[in-house]
Amino acid sequence: MENSGSMIMMIAIYALIFVALYFFLIRPNSKKKKQEAELRNNLAIGDDITTIGGIVGRVIAIKEEEDAIVIETGPDRTKMKFKRWCISTVDTEKTVAAASEAAENKKEKKGLFGKKKKDVDELE
Repeated sequence: MENSGSMIMMIAIYALIFVALYFFLIRPNSKKKKQEAELRNNLAIGDDITTIGGIVGRVIAIKEEEDAIVIETGPDRTKMKFKRWCISTVDTEKTVAAASEAAENKKEKKGLFGKKKKDVDELE
């Protein structure tokens, strides 16, 4: 009888460890990968980007069949071709502003039990 109780406790501890690992390691990493993929798929001609190697330039062409982009950089407008996976950040302000505005419109303010919170403006 004592062994079954300690066995259940040990399994519960392992389950808790696995759940904690999932929420602290696996889930944030998958969210980050999803955001990076969305950033790369929403890339448009004219966007300013930074590659993972630190090269800064403006997108002048997107080659879907090769999964590549062409950027121009520097005052002499040197053209370089990169794969999409090498994009680190999109530095264009319009993209950042539009994304934050879309995220802001998407979010609904909810309270502790799922009820909508009233805005401060509505209370006054």
